[in-house]
Amino acid sequence: MDIIYSAGEIANRIAQLGREITEFYRGEELTVVALMNGALPFAADLIRAIGFDCYVDTVSVASYRNCRSTGEPEFRSTLKIPPSGRHILLADEVLDSGVTLQCVAEYFRRRGAASVRTVVMVEKELPRPNGLAHADWTGFTAPDRYLVGYGLDADEHYRNLPYIAALN
Repeated sequence: MDIIYSAGEIANRIAQLGREITEFYRGEELTVVALMNGALPFAADLIRAIGFDCYVDTVSVASYRNCRSTGEPEFRSTLKIPPSGRHILLADEVLDSGVTLQCVAEYFRRRGAASVRTVVMVEKELPRPNGLAHADWTGFTAPDRYLVGYGLDADEHYRNLPYIAALN
């Protein structure tokens, strides 16, 4: 396993993202929606770095089985807070193919969200012809390697690592 981003680098970048998001949404009511399970560590740290009170919710969406993308996101839960009229910030741990994040963003737009933007901890450097091209905010950009740690998993293992690493 090769460490790509240390716990310290992650903490510093999240603090910076929190400042950027605070400035962007200043004066608005923000709802941060974490895509579960992977975004849990990232979203928890990010909401603490945002400089005003915000709503927090989660949605469970899966598109990976046996370490491979199925290409078809499956909603396993929905928001507890109705999205209509809300400024939604979708927080995810990784932007890979972009299909899941694009699908979730469209889901909330169709349900009347005032705006839907995205923030990811890691955006992989790869083309996304069928998915969201780029997140609105990105913690780090990484090569297309299989990453684990800080919410990223390999068949539900390694999510609890305090750093992001590439499997060999």
